[in-house]
Amino acid sequence: MTTSLQDIALTTLDGAPATLGDYAGKVLLVVNVASKCGLTPQYEGLEKLYRAKKDAGLEVLGFPANNFNGQEPGSDDEIRQFCTLTYDVTFPMFAKISVAGDDAHPLYRQLTAAQPAATGEGPMREKLVGFGIEPNPAPAILWNFEKFLVGRDGRVIGRFAPDVAADDAGLQAAIDAALAA
Repeated sequence: MTTSLQDIALTTLDGAPATLGDYAGKVLLVVNVASKCGLTPQYEGLEKLYRAKKDAGLEVLGFPANNFNGQEPGSDDEIRQFCTLTYDVTFPMFAKISVAGDDAHPLYRQLTAAQPAATGEGPMREKLVGFGIEPNPAPAILWNFEKFLVGRDGRVIGRFAPDVAADDAGLQAAIDAALAA
């Protein structure tokens, strides 16, 4: 029997035990994040989205990962300081995990199994190839800032490519539909 997405053991950025079940009944936007990525400014949009929709039941959950070109080299303390001082992040952040490869965290194994294809992938894959980076084949996580939308019932209902920003109309519509469900 596989563990429910809600029951997978996690650790907050402050070192406390947690699970997605702690957010039961909420809509979750699960994002793998990094401090030294070209997409790092997405923290600003994610924080704005969180502040705008948290009272309606949205939680943005950040999972730092160092899987892509070493773009999250910091310790959990360094990540917390960066997020707080640079982007005033108030949404929940978790301890650094692996989101791809043989050592991928069980959370990301289940997320990618539940939603193998990302919506809205723009030129990201081609950009990576242009930089001489061999992208992970689907269904693996393509890069930092890939987003999974989890409904109030705990089921994965959407996956959005790294280059889909928090203010993207399609992402906003999917979040609003999940909040209304």
